[in-house]
Amino acid sequence: MAPETEAVFAELLGELGVQHRRLVEQLSGPGDEQTLLEAHRWLLSILQVATDTQVWADTANPRFVEIVGPYKKWGGDNADAFYCFAPVDPARTYRVEVRPGDAVYLSLTVYGGPDDGHYSERIVGSLNSRQAPPGADGTIRMVLSPDDPGTGVAWIALEPDAVAIVTRDYLADPRGDTRAEWAITATDPPTSFVEDDASVARRFRAALTWVRDQAAMVPLAMGEPNAIDPPYPVPTTTFGWAAGDAAYAMGTYDLREDQALVLSGRSPECAFWNLCLWNPFLHTYNYDYERVTINGTQVQYEADGSWKIVIAPRDPGHPNWVSTAGHHRGWVWFRWFLPDETPERPRSEVVELAPSP
Repeated sequence: MAPETEAVFAELLGELGVQHRRLVEQLSGPGDEQTLLEAHRWLLSILQVATDTQVWADTANPRFVEIVGPYKKWGGDNADAFYCFAPVDPARTYRVEVRPGDAVYLSLTVYGGPDDGHYSERIVGSLNSRQAPPGADGTIRMVLSPDDPGTGVAWIALEPDAVAIVTRDYLADPRGDTRAEWAITATDPPTSFVEDDASVARRFRAALTWVRDQAAMVPLAMGEPNAIDPPYPVPTTTFGWAAGDAAYAMGTYDLREDQALVLSGRSPECAFWNLCLWNPFLHTYNYDYERVTINGTQVQYEADGSWKIVIAPRDPGHPNWVSTAGHHRGWVWFRWFLPDETPERPRSEVVELAPSP
């Protein structure tokens, strides 16, 4: 009764099997069982995001759906942030309202590119809470539409290839602070919703494309160990769903049980910055149990305003310890939102840990 949908659904399930076998073959060598176990969780996260963003998404009457979280790790998640997604039709008008809560950085970004499940190719437009401050009632209001509404409300022009929205809200204390609340409304949505075989099949085909594209990026290859690359400045263009007002830097660590990586540097004035440890699937370790990320509010600074962060498999007695959580190698990611300047390159040094008592 639904031949197109049945066929592509079976192809999607088959692709998960293909990727599972690939990862098992790549990661079954000695020494890193943890990464292989995490690969299985990553596969389910990617499938979950694919269905949320491609199968269920409705541009005529959208909702914001969370695409990153403690149980949905992929694409560079971290312990301090909440990300939501909504699809857009560039011919429609949308009204967005957000109550910022305790967010220290908050933004909405519209991305352009294909609408067939491939990653976005560019930033169409973005607004952050500095550009669109709250009104008297504490609510930030935005309009997304092809034409300027002329009302004075913060506006993003939807260009012909606009396809998706991603929101970000960052908390200095993600356990204790109040997160932002986002809502989106389309003007003049249809009064009913009926799909046919071709429409549903197109959605599952986009989900299949999403899974394949994400799988092609991982696992990451290990670069120069125990070093941080030079930070790169706020981008004018971007691939995927990166922020348009953040500077980034990536590095790696490769440590024995009796070693630590000491990173030192200085951050420019910015709305927020943090460091995260990732596995080769770009997801954080379990931060419910150990500190595997640290942000600029949690850091204890030196007297001159600089900082030292110690990445180690066990507590070295330093206030800025970040645990490797059983991973002897991994990736280090820095981000700075709305920095006054491109950050300086963090320095790195491998040191021996004192013997355990």
